[in-house]
Order: sequence, then C-alpha cells, then structure tokens
Amino acid sequence: MATEIEHKYLVKSNSYKTMATESHTIAQGYLSRESGRTVRVRTWDDTAFLTIKGAAQGMTRPEFEYEIPASDAQQLLKLCPPPVIIKTRHIVNYEGERWEVDEFHGPLEGLVTGELEVPNEEHRFNLPPFVGREVTGDHRFANSQLTTLEALKPAL
Repeated sequence: MATEIEHKYLVKSNSYKTMATESHTIAQGYLSRESGRTVRVRTWDDTAFLTIKGAAQGMTRPEFEYEIPASDAQQLLKLCPPPVIIKTRHIVNYEGERWEVDEFHGPLEGLVTGELEVPNEEHRFNLPPFVGREVTGDHRFANSQLTTLEALKPAL
C-alpha cells in the first residue's frame, strides 16, 4: 500500500519564486470529500491523475494515484462540485529536500502553502526562509476542504 507523509506550512514571503527550479499549472477537483476518504481528479500541465486518499493516522495516510487520459480528467472535473482549485505549483529544492509551493488562484488568490513529503514521521529537515506557520493536521488547509479564502481568513 502506498502512503503519504507530509508537512504543510503557510508561506510568509515570495522568495520561493527565485528559488524555484520549475513551475506547473494544476487544476484539481474532488469527486468525494468525505471524512476519511477523498477522490481527487488533477491535471498537471498536460498530464492527469486520479488519486484516492484514506484517513490520516498522524501525518501518514494511504494514497493511491493513477495516471488517466487528460480528456477523461477534463470530463471528470466537470462532475466535481465547485470549486475546482486552480494553482501554480513551484518546485523548490532546499538542502536536499523537494518542497512543493502552491500559489492558489481564483477565490483562493493570496493563499500560498508549502509542503514537504518525508519518508517517515521522524525525518528531520530544515525550513527554507519562505516557510511560516505549520498547518499540518489543520483540516482547514487540506486541499479537499478549501472552498473560499473567506473561510480561511480567521486561521491566517
């Protein structure tokens, strides 16, 4: 079984933009956002994926991801309840770690998060200078829960 272990942070400065080695356009929607399981459709530039995630135990949760035809993803995104999340993902390599910085657009404009997937929960790492408050485990910042920036303002 595949698993995902990640740390998530709010981003406090735009220094990630000069540190990024690549950037990608992502659109993602959720066919299911039920507690303990989500089914996500995502386009990543010209590639598409269907992802199923289970309930988290600490920072770890089961994750299954499959590449699907981009045309199928476009049709599946139309079946997702709004909003479909649009974001630019910037890849930053910092001290040997691969950070993913998501700059949200549309109703979530202004929200920027940084994530780091780690091999185990005990993995130690240093934070890049753009990283702010940790929001790992705060369900309001899970992509599947993001609806509008208004809903997040009290947490920011």
